[in-house]
Amino acid sequence: MDKIEKSDAEWRAELTDEQYRVMRQAGTEAPFSGEYCSTKDAGTYSCACCGLDLFRSDGKFESGCGWPSFFEPLDGAHLIERRDSSVGMERVEILCRGCDAHLGHVFPDGPPPTGIRYCINSVCLKLEKDE
Repeated sequence: MDKIEKSDAEWRAELTDEQYRVMRQAGTEAPFSGEYCSTKDAGTYSCACCGLDLFRSDGKFESGCGWPSFFEPLDGAHLIERRDSSVGMERVEILCRGCDAHLGHVFPDGPPPTGIRYCINSVCLKLEKDE
């Protein structure tokens, strides 16, 4: 898979201000504010920056944390995990392998069968609904 590389100016021109802040500057959207927080539609969630497929709706669950949560990725090879201690605690940041966009974080408190919770900002995702 070829990595998409663009200048800061190109990303700014293509993304909304909120998408740029979250995806290119590792920000976080406000909890319970995102478009996909409570969505139950069937489909595939892709990266809003590059279109790489990241999660399926059948891996999504209601965690109550305020952001879309998934217990498994569509393909783990599409994600990069990186240590993050930016807020004074140890977390694992999740980035898109296709474009290095910040997506959110992963935690070891999800439901079976994986016990993992991928906590992803809605602005980082685009849902392609199943027909």
